[in-house]
Amino acid sequence: MEEAEELCQASKKEEVTSEAADLIYFALTKCISSGVSLEDVERNLDLKSLKVKRRQGDAKPAWSKKLGLASTKGGSGETAKEDAKPKPPAAEANGKITMKCYVTASTPPKDVREALQRPSQKSNDAVVNLVRPIIQDVQQNGDAAVLKYTHKFEKATSLTSPVLVAPFPEEMMKLSPETKTAIDVSYENIRRFHAAQQDEKPLSVETMPGVVCSRFVRPIEKVGLYIPGGTAVLPSTALMLGVPAMVAGCKNIIFASPPRSDGSISPEIVYIAKKVGADSIVLAGGAQAVAAMAYGTESITKVDKILGPGNQFVTAAKMFVSNDTSAGVGIDMPAGPSEVLVIADKHANPAFVASDLLSQAEHGVDSQVILIAVDMNEAELKAIEDELHSQAMALPRVDIVRGSIAHSVTFVVKNVEEAMTLSNEYAPEHLILQLKNAADVVPLVQNAGSVFIGEWTPESVGDYSAGVNHSLRMYHRFLHLFSMSPTANEWCFLATYGYAKQYSGVNLASFVKHITSSNLTAEGLRNVSSAVMQLASVEGLDAHRRAVSIRMAAIDGQ
Repeated sequence: MEEAEELCQASKKEEVTSEAADLIYFALTKCISSGVSLEDVERNLDLKSLKVKRRQGDAKPAWSKKLGLASTKGGSGETAKEDAKPKPPAAEANGKITMKCYVTASTPPKDVREALQRPSQKSNDAVVNLVRPIIQDVQQNGDAAVLKYTHKFEKATSLTSPVLVAPFPEEMMKLSPETKTAIDVSYENIRRFHAAQQDEKPLSVETMPGVVCSRFVRPIEKVGLYIPGGTAVLPSTALMLGVPAMVAGCKNIIFASPPRSDGSISPEIVYIAKKVGADSIVLAGGAQAVAAMAYGTESITKVDKILGPGNQFVTAAKMFVSNDTSAGVGIDMPAGPSEVLVIADKHANPAFVASDLLSQAEHGVDSQVILIAVDMNEAELKAIEDELHSQAMALPRVDIVRGSIAHSVTFVVKNVEEAMTLSNEYAPEHLILQLKNAADVVPLVQNAGSVFIGEWTPESVGDYSAGVNHSLRMYHRFLHLFSMSPTANEWCFLATYGYAKQYSGVNLASFVKHITSSNLTAEGLRNVSSAVMQLASVEGLDAHRRAVSIRMAAIDGQ
């Protein structure tokens, strides 16, 4: 403390240099005495560099008091009077929350295309460097490594096992009747919708006489479902992943969720794990949970595929293990920033439109929301703008909303056809149609993750209880990961990011695989043999040709 104070008081360059050296020396002796290495310090600095929010430079109360920077409770003077005044919210001080607006009729097409661009999302090398040693530690040291990181990151030092095995104790599932009912209703709706996606029977086609081609479905045997947790409770994610896995018939369903500091798991998660027939819950989060499921440990089952959202560390870990052939594990689509596109006409309720925009804007500062206003005048646009601001100011996450709205946009178009052209070009994760006769517009939808039709269908119902799956976010990965090329660390973690043009979100097919079969009679082989042998000859694959010609000789010799 003495050395720190001397550094604060130093003014000349030589004094600062000397006092800083003294402070660093004593800081290092403190590290050594506590068993902290420079690698530990460097890793912590990397973590700090990734934080979205930082302190604004204001001193903590004890130091403010010591230096006379702020009055204490019950003090007097101008400072105390100033402190007593009610302060407006931070967002209010920064002006009205509003979206940029483009009228397409008077905006050059090039500018419209640029305005449709999403904010770029790139990875940070520091994230990869942080997760790699954790993954390798878990791979080599199993349960002990998982527990070590759970003790360190979740502060759950009382845990002695990294996994909770079914059957789960009833005392871990104590829920209010209202919460249990909500989960049960959501469970049944999700189960129904995903059960309807099952193939009724194997596909079988006789492509030519004696040649029968088939396709049949088999569940992925072992799936690992990552459910973010800790201080947050996300039963919706557990339902959206667990119910389709159960419907698909996955033999082993493994949940993974970070425990609370007392070692417990949210009772909602345990209750859902029981309902979907999960075998166990891995009591860990982050890269360590992903690694445990990817490679398996003494008590944690190795899985064939890992699904579920998570922060940048979880996402980086999933991509790492999916590219490690020794893991032999697949992944779903790493979740990226959330996005919504709302198409509204003059019949839409401004409060409804604003609420739909904000429901996605509050996800994170990197989320993006787009409004396409069909043939609206200035008064109608202003009504939505005013609602957006007033509703945003009432939200606890108003600062996050301000960040996402900063790169969000409104387009004013002439008609629904122009609106749908823009929407299909953008290919949104969530598309909300707040239009008169909205259902009639659905045939025009070409590219979207999920569509919400009409004024009584907020996107929130899809997130929780309607039955459709809310796991829609997609990614595009440039080249290979980590070390294969100069651009290898430029991943795009994207909420569809326009890839709804090519890909679907999580659904029943995410938990199954389709296997094809061929069944030929002697007649069938004769019918197709000449085509097979000719193409094999063209490709110079003589063993392929011979596999047919030998059989044909046998048939002809009968």
